[in-house]
Amino acid sequence: MPLPALVIGTAGHIDHGKTSLVRALTGVDLDRSPEEKARGITIQLGFVGASLPSGRRVSFVDVPGHERLVRTMVAGACGLDAALLCVSAVEGVMPQTREHLAILQLLGLRSGLVVLTCPDLVDADGLELARMDVEEAVVGTFLEGAPVLPVASGKALAGHEALRAALDALPAPERGAVGPFRLPVDRAFLRPGFGAVVTGTVRSGSVRDGDELVVLPTGQRARLRGLQRDGQPVERAQAGDRAALNLAGIEHAELGRGLVVSHPEALQPTAVIDVELELLPSAPALDDGARLRLLLGTAEVMAVVQTISAPQPEAELGPPLFPGDRLLAQLRCEAPLVALDGDRFVLRRESPVETIGGGVVLDARAPRIRRRDLHRAQAELLRLRAGDPSPLLDRAGALGLAEADPRAQQLPPGLGARLGDRRLAPAQLARHQRAVINALQAYHAAHPLRAGCPRREVRSAAVPELPERLFDALVQLLSDEGALVAEGPRLRLAGHTPDLDGPAGAALRRLTADLRAAGVTGPRLAELDAHPDLVQLLMESGVAVKVGDRLLHVEVTEQVKEAVRAHIRAAGGLSAQDCKALFDLSRQHAIPLLEWLDAQRVTVRAGDLRTLRGG
Repeated sequence: MPLPALVIGTAGHIDHGKTSLVRALTGVDLDRSPEEKARGITIQLGFVGASLPSGRRVSFVDVPGHERLVRTMVAGACGLDAALLCVSAVEGVMPQTREHLAILQLLGLRSGLVVLTCPDLVDADGLELARMDVEEAVVGTFLEGAPVLPVASGKALAGHEALRAALDALPAPERGAVGPFRLPVDRAFLRPGFGAVVTGTVRSGSVRDGDELVVLPTGQRARLRGLQRDGQPVERAQAGDRAALNLAGIEHAELGRGLVVSHPEALQPTAVIDVELELLPSAPALDDGARLRLLLGTAEVMAVVQTISAPQPEAELGPPLFPGDRLLAQLRCEAPLVALDGDRFVLRRESPVETIGGGVVLDARAPRIRRRDLHRAQAELLRLRAGDPSPLLDRAGALGLAEADPRAQQLPPGLGARLGDRRLAPAQLARHQRAVINALQAYHAAHPLRAGCPRREVRSAAVPELPERLFDALVQLLSDEGALVAEGPRLRLAGHTPDLDGPAGAALRRLTADLRAAGVTGPRLAELDAHPDLVQLLMESGVAVKVGDRLLHVEVTEQVKEAVRAHIRAAGGLSAQDCKALFDLSRQHAIPLLEWLDAQRVTVRAGDLRTLRGG
């Protein structure tokens, strides 16, 4: 079986043969635009697929070498598995060679080769000097110890077969096949007859032709109506594939580099990320709070850097950043982007324009850190950096993490507490439980005669931040633990019963006797405003019934039902006048009573008469 496919990017100084090397390996010239042809340099990203001798599939990403196009180079480096660092044997290592190498190092590449181009233009001593120059430049980088291969650009010249064999020997990459589908867009264009097309390297997950998709951070929806991998139509693309997506339902003008295509609800844009930051030895010293250009994936936004360390007394900002520093920091972006924990990024200074560092994302949806939280944030990020994902739950707050959230998928199965379809920090779930218990205790203390509290009142008082479905899950959890009892729309603490001892119990007994004595002309509810808890307790316990605006004893209502049934059976019907006479009521009292009988399904109205429902 051939090894997994590779995405390999070229890197190096301008005019060091990157595009010529790809042309020699694939037969495809990626400098296609008139401007590129006229100037003899690569301006846009180029992509082409090929097969190695073993049958292994490889996709080449040809990036510009000019210093003014480093942003384009970083976009092309997004999703690479390995790099081909091209160094001219004539010129040796140049400034852009070093910057490209530093960028690839910052982006976390761990595999690659060095190609000495134009070896036929120098003698043996010149070639050896170029080799020594390269070996010195790559010390301490991922290319230290990598093969350094002299390869000529012409098809008939030496070195190509050795290069193909070395590419075949590159290790299989580790890819996020189980994560959400994510394709950072590096090109967008209009294809006549097809519509909008975007290209990029699939960073994780997979996509199928026909899938519903979303473009982030704009949130626009689209449908995938055509999919290519290395220029060939396919039904499915997965992590590591160079893919072109034909999107329906979205205009070409709304697409561009820096956007991310994913499945709906799988990813969320962010504007605050916590990172481990590394400044290059060549970087200038920076003040905390410096404004820099952040390059992440194919996106680029301006961001403010705040260091995360113990605050100095009376200091408004953290310590300055010095060349070679490795530290924790928060990046506050001026525009939203899409990032996941573990993503790599590059930072550049605006003036003078230069790459100064980069690093790895520790928390892609970080809470904004204030000065008073620096100690706690530092401790959390140190744990994240050490491989402990539990601070993600602590930082997720009251709602925790949805099981479908990519961050939740980093958590070990037993970590955290489950609530519905979410995972919370155990301490957070305990806070929710205590809040509900405390709310019920306060309600019972304020209303000792009521059997329970309406669910909506408990939620509003205890956990208003929880959506109803999570509140229901919380109630079920407390009920399963025996802490509370759910009775229809009301909740009560386990063991709670209305307090009928003392004056309250005596008042309840007096009101019950008064209702029984009042018969069908029971008191109006408005007259009982001084006893709302007593009234509610009688109604909840079934002792009293609301009929119109009056309160009747349940025994009275049963007597009314029997009297009405007997009258209708004897007379064939019951009119309002009959009702008045039967119970010695005014019309004002009789009409609500008749309507209540209808609602109780004892009677049914037919014109001016009531008959028994069901005959």
